[in-house]
Amino acid sequence: MLVVQDAVWNRVTVNRAEHKSTRYYIDEFHLLLKEEQTAAYSCEIWKRFRKWGGIPTGLTQNVKDLLASREIENIFENSDFIYMLNQAGGDRQILAKQLNISPHQLSYVTNSGAGEGLIFFGNIIIPFVDKFPKDTELYRIMTTRLNEQE
Repeated sequence: MLVVQDAVWNRVTVNRAEHKSTRYYIDEFHLLLKEEQTAAYSCEIWKRFRKWGGIPTGLTQNVKDLLASREIENIFENSDFIYMLNQAGGDRQILAKQLNISPHQLSYVTNSGAGEGLIFFGNIIIPFVDKFPKDTELYRIMTTRLNEQE
């Protein structure tokens, strides 16, 4: 993983010199935070990326594993935007404490449907419902539901 992260950092450096932004999507982000060395490097990247034109995006369904990392507080503090969908009970309580979510706001990620949740932008928390039309080419390309893919 360190080799991959180093390659990404090199791309950010090249793109910065060319005045381009670099988007970096990390699926199953909690896995990078399991090992001390990759967790420390991930946190360092997260802190430095924005200054270098990078836009890191961590994705995970395993919030408990993510929050078990000592580095997650630094990552949250260096994140401008969080997009949160339905959360399990234990995860909701941890996130409520970590992100200062009120009980009313928490209701938007409690037994919520597909495309419903909370957006955090700075210190603003906004509930949302996104009923994306399923009969479009874009939906067909983006869906992760195997039974909807050709």
